[in-house]
Amino acid sequence: MQVSIFDYGAGNLHSLAKAIGGWGVDVRLETDPEAAVSADALILPGVGAFGAAAARLAPGRDAMRAALEAGLPCLGICLGMQLLFDGSEEGMGAGLGFIPGTVTHIEARRAPHIGWNTLEEANDPLFTVAPLPIAYFANGYVCRPASNASVIAWTTHESDRFAAAVRRGNTVGVQFHPEKSSDAGVRFVHAFLDEVRR
Repeated sequence: MQVSIFDYGAGNLHSLAKAIGGWGVDVRLETDPEAAVSADALILPGVGAFGAAAARLAPGRDAMRAALEAGLPCLGICLGMQLLFDGSEEGMGAGLGFIPGTVTHIEARRAPHIGWNTLEEANDPLFTVAPLPIAYFANGYVCRPASNASVIAWTTHESDRFAAAVRRGNTVGVQFHPEKSSDAGVRFVHAFLDEVRR
């Protein structure tokens, strides 16, 4: 199985590639958004600024959106999840608009939100295969979906309750970092890859 990681200048690509690699998975880093969708699955990694990532996405935005609409499995992590939405207060540029909604600054005294936090109402089959009661977060911005129907898990930081994970079809977005969430997080990534295989 071939998995492409869209490299838009974000950090943490190597630990992510390590979490995905093996298990019969060929991982490649791809800087061209149109070439990135020529794989069995697409990963949109975390760590970085929305505006810069949106600028790197812009030349192939329509092609990537069309691939997701056609059913290409995708896992968006942290900033990668935020790119699935329409846009962000963090910076200029358009996201993929695959999940309607916007990204706003977290409503909390202590920001960014960094550290371990509980996942609430985690109700997707991925969480059944790979239970993840807590996960590691590192985010100053959060996704606000237009409809809660896309939300498959929540978390709360201070008084701000926000989407910890979303899904539309074969596309899953997680605000947390599974690759930094110990063995349970890595199992979650492999549960996603097993779903792609099926």
